[in-house]
Amino acid sequence: MKLRILADTFAVAKVDGPLDVGAWAHAGELVQIVRTATELSVVCRDEAVPAGVTAERGWRCFTFGDPLDLSALGILASISVPLAKAKVSIFVISTFDNDYVLVRTNDFERAIGALEAAGFDIER
Repeated sequence: MKLRILADTFAVAKVDGPLDVGAWAHAGELVQIVRTATELSVVCRDEAVPAGVTAERGWRCFTFGDPLDLSALGILASISVPLAKAKVSIFVISTFDNDYVLVRTNDFERAIGALEAAGFDIER
């Protein structure tokens, strides 16, 4: 299976206060904004997050090369199991067409090695 690496470095942010996150949260190739009853979380380009916003910075992202079928089984397991064995934690975003797996920048090369060893073709 083919994986593509997104060029940006990402942040996972928690927005306190008003629900308007502003234009900063909408920049880049991948943006996720999720509101629950207790929080508002944003995933976006690392450098777009303003000072003062609580954020875990320095995430890199893999995505599958082709759109995925919503009924496909084991897609996330195929990537999460080798990464767990390599002791690489993940943050996952799923959309209608694809899954996005973020790993911390300091685990990125180890993640690539683990995924290639598991048979993934990684587009660099």
